[in-house]
Amino acid sequence: MSGYNEDAYRLARESAIALPCPFERALLARCASCGKARRLLLAEREAITCTEERANADCRDFHRALHDNARFALHMDPRQPWPFGKEIRAQCGGIQGLAQSLDAAAGEASGLNHDPDIASLVATGLQRHGDIEHFPYSLIMRAVVHFEPRKRRRDP
Repeated sequence: MSGYNEDAYRLARESAIALPCPFERALLARCASCGKARRLLLAEREAITCTEERANADCRDFHRALHDNARFALHMDPRQPWPFGKEIRAQCGGIQGLAQSLDAAAGEASGLNHDPDIASLVATGLQRHGDIEHFPYSLIMRAVVHFEPRKRRRDP
């Protein structure tokens, strides 16, 4: 049995994090970065909070739109919660897909940015497309479907 009191941890987390980052899993998985994110250590666990309200609202909207669009692409039942693996695919693949679509729209041949900044990508996407609902989700979903999470390391 775990020595942790999960309810106490949840309360401490809620009091320490005013603006929870919707892309926390992607940041913890290190498939992206964010200039607006701040890392915290709580009960020997790492958590991420956002430092800017406007960026957080835009990221929440993009996260929600990713989920809406990825349910079909990832064969998700709308009544079921998101399993960890599919959440990582939606977040990391969605961020990479947005970065690729913005590079393609700008005519850049820079290749895949290995450490895209989420808040910057969403802000650039909003400048180019005007609204999160107008992002190129057909291109973004290709990246979500093809994203492969890092394989677990097996101990000898």
